[in-house]
Formats: sequence, structure tokens, C-alpha cells
Amino acid sequence: MLTKIIVLLAMLAVLFSLFSALFHLTKGGEGSSQKSLKFLIWRLGFSIAIFLGLYLASFFGIIAPHGLPQAHKPATTSAPSANR
Repeated sequence: MLTKIIVLLAMLAVLFSLFSALFHLTKGGEGSSQKSLKFLIWRLGFSIAIFLGLYLASFFGIIAPHGLPQAHKPATTSAPSANR
């Protein structure tokens, strides 16, 4: 459960930095492009941290991939063999 909370907080940090960069980009003015760049760099760092964190958590067994759900095939019954 702690891993999910950490990943969720990191994703929220990515969204916050992305929208902060958008705000500074559209606001214009002196130094706004530098602030946009700073927030986009933070977003990139958070995204890389999420990716590496999930990879390491999977590697050390903290989380386990579950894969896609498998379609169940209907059970087949074999008829008695006619070869004797």
C-alpha cells in the first residue's frame, strides 16, 4: 500500500510541474521561459524516478506484475477412442 501512495504522489508531482510550466509559458513576462524550463526539468526527473522506482520495486519483489486477464477456453471432453 505504501508503494501505491508513493507512486500516486509522484504522479501528482508530475502533473503539478507540468501545469506549472504551462502556466509560466502562457503568462509570459520576464524570466517565464526559464521558470517553464525549470518545471519541465522537474517533470522529467519525477517521471524518470517513477520509472526507476517501479522497475526496482518489481526487481526486489515489492510489487508483482499480474499480466492481462486470460480468456477461459471451454472445457473439451474427449470421446472414447474407437481404436482397439
